[in-house]
Amino acid sequence: MDILLQQIINGLVLGSMYALIALGYTMVYGVIQLINFAHGDVLMVGALTAWSVIGGLQAVWPSAPGWLALLIAAVVACAVAGLLNFVIEKVAYKRLRNSPRLTPLITAIGMSILLQTLAMIIWKPNYKPFPGLLPQQPFFIGGAVITPTQIIILVVTVLSLAVLMWLVGHTRLGRAMRATAENPGVAGLMGVKPDGVISSTFVIGAVLAAIAGVMYASNYGTVQDTMGFLPGIKAFTAAVFGGIGNLAGAVVGGVLLGLIESIGAGYLGPATGGVLGSNYSDIFAFIVLIVVLTLRPSGLLGERVADRA
Repeated sequence: MDILLQQIINGLVLGSMYALIALGYTMVYGVIQLINFAHGDVLMVGALTAWSVIGGLQAVWPSAPGWLALLIAAVVACAVAGLLNFVIEKVAYKRLRNSPRLTPLITAIGMSILLQTLAMIIWKPNYKPFPGLLPQQPFFIGGAVITPTQIIILVVTVLSLAVLMWLVGHTRLGRAMRATAENPGVAGLMGVKPDGVISSTFVIGAVLAAIAGVMYASNYGTVQDTMGFLPGIKAFTAAVFGGIGNLAGAVVGGVLLGLIESIGAGYLGPATGGVLGSNYSDIFAFIVLIVVLTLRPSGLLGERVADRA
């Protein structure tokens, strides 16, 4: 039971980060039917930006409280990621909205490679230690352990998701997003500016990705230029798992995927002599993707009942 409880905690933490990234995918898809495969690399830029800001703060203000330095770094990372996604949408995607779906998909993959290359040039390709700025004393729940960083990840995720659901469901911008998702032309006739709504959607998704990137770096203690690729792919899997275009589905898919990956690695690894241990935990995400696409292509919640952004 102690192992199960520990793997559930690990899965919830991992799934929370997947959920935040998946929300960016599903919001953009809900509005303009585009899979932005560069989204994971926006996470990477956010994490590396936070690393740079923390390094600068520690140089000029060495006595700064760790939580304050992390908060400032996260705010700057969100601003940089939001601006980056805004530029990406205007430069790479805006002219392709009415193109065949394969065209923006190829563009998104190219943008992902471009961002990774630029990050490698700016920050160099080596792994960089991300400083542990939060208290390190763990808490014990039964026989399981949870760190203050993991608790903050869970809290920040719940708050972020609550704010997003309120934004989409109860604000003027949220109504404009839903109207644009239904029919951009009609929404424009009703006074909605689809271009502004789409740009806002990209910026909000980037902010969520940057938050996830800072939390990911804080939890695992390292950053580098390819760190966003695999979490981005897994978050896309989570969005498909829950029902792409569905905000609640992105959350459900992210959390379930994190639990499946963590519990699978925790139990199947020892049972197979380590063959399916943590080094092979990535296969569980793609097994889930294959099964879902085979048995229920619309995902667990399905787009038909989606609260689309």
